[in-house]
Amino acid sequence: MYALIDCNNFYASCERVFQPQWQGKPVVVLSNNDGCIISRSEEAKALGIGMAAPEFKIRELLKTHNVKVFSSNYSLYGDLSERVMGIMEMFTPNVEKYSIDEAFLDFNGIDIPDFYTYGLEIRKRTWKWLSMPICVGIAPTKTLTKAANRIAKKYQDRTQGVYVMDTDEKRIKALKWLKIEDVWGIGYRTVKKLKARNVLTAYDFIQPHLEPWIKSEMGVVGLRIKYELEGKPAIGDGEVPEKKKSIATTRSFPKQLKDYDLIRERVSTFATVTAEKLRKQNSCCYTIIVMLVADKHSINTPKYHYSRAITLPFATNSAITISNAAIQLLKNLMENTDTIKFKKAGVIVSEIIPENAKQFNLFTDENPKHLALMKTMDYVNEKMGSRIIRLGTQAEKTWDMKQDMLSPRYTTDINDILVIQCQ
Repeated sequence: MYALIDCNNFYASCERVFQPQWQGKPVVVLSNNDGCIISRSEEAKALGIGMAAPEFKIRELLKTHNVKVFSSNYSLYGDLSERVMGIMEMFTPNVEKYSIDEAFLDFNGIDIPDFYTYGLEIRKRTWKWLSMPICVGIAPTKTLTKAANRIAKKYQDRTQGVYVMDTDEKRIKALKWLKIEDVWGIGYRTVKKLKARNVLTAYDFIQPHLEPWIKSEMGVVGLRIKYELEGKPAIGDGEVPEKKKSIATTRSFPKQLKDYDLIRERVSTFATVTAEKLRKQNSCCYTIIVMLVADKHSINTPKYHYSRAITLPFATNSAITISNAAIQLLKNLMENTDTIKFKKAGVIVSEIIPENAKQFNLFTDENPKHLALMKTMDYVNEKMGSRIIRLGTQAEKTWDMKQDMLSPRYTTDINDILVIQCQ
């Protein structure tokens, strides 16, 4: 049996951990530069506040209903995510982190007499130790755990936040209830094709007559989904999550920019952060892309998206190499754009390979000292925080992002640690 642990309204719940006065009250969290809604408490959802709604459009609604608004505090969310995963490892050594707020637990080989009670204990401990609400879905396959978790979350009053799909009767009932667009692993384009064939639920998807179509249109991935929905494990250990095919770091600017030096600092920073992401997943890249986006409403030309790419003769995850390449691409981009103001920039890397599969080039390769330097940078930055070591092309701040409603970094910055007065 497997379990899927999913933190409820994760970013909003993280903000409530250290500010419990907002428990039971509407809370929302904004995206970068305080743009759109990216997390909502249940109370905020009940007010009709939509996901991805621009904050400026619903500002009056937020004020009218006294909704607490937070800027996104990713360092806090990342740390609390690691703490949640640490609690999960107390229940099974086989934990696969799927996203910042989700994880698969593998119970195979563990003697558990009552999975429902075990799920309640997981939920209880996570709430007691972290004040983090979670839901638990338990089933014979990973795909079914996603459906079980959806049921646990939708019917929390009846399930107490835990649903165990341990019989064929429960499985069939769940598949008839689960819409095809809600099946894990089926994209919206495939959903359109399936609905055209009158496949509306997960139960319709597993009918025998559809298997040839699944095989021809969806291939091995589609067959795996079908087998998983039938209760036959088809996704092996370590297959979730997969390594990303590309990694991007993009940000909107607080104001529109056309000064090369200011944009260069940001592009260099984005390149450095992207290289750090590569090293964290033990990967290297060949291709580097720099993009610039102008405000299409403030320019006279129809073109507002600009990009350049370069493919290196060797794979790298060095911040120095990627930053230098990105700056050169930026120079090429801005040669003929002196009058254009840009509102957004980004660095994307692709053609990603495992670090241990890197092929060395006989004639052209990067400085071998970069490897040791990057390890030292990562070590110091992880220990001291806030990316204290930077490249010379970066300014003091990583980037100037609008965060007017940012909460303290309670667990990652000693200056923000809680102070308790005892009398």
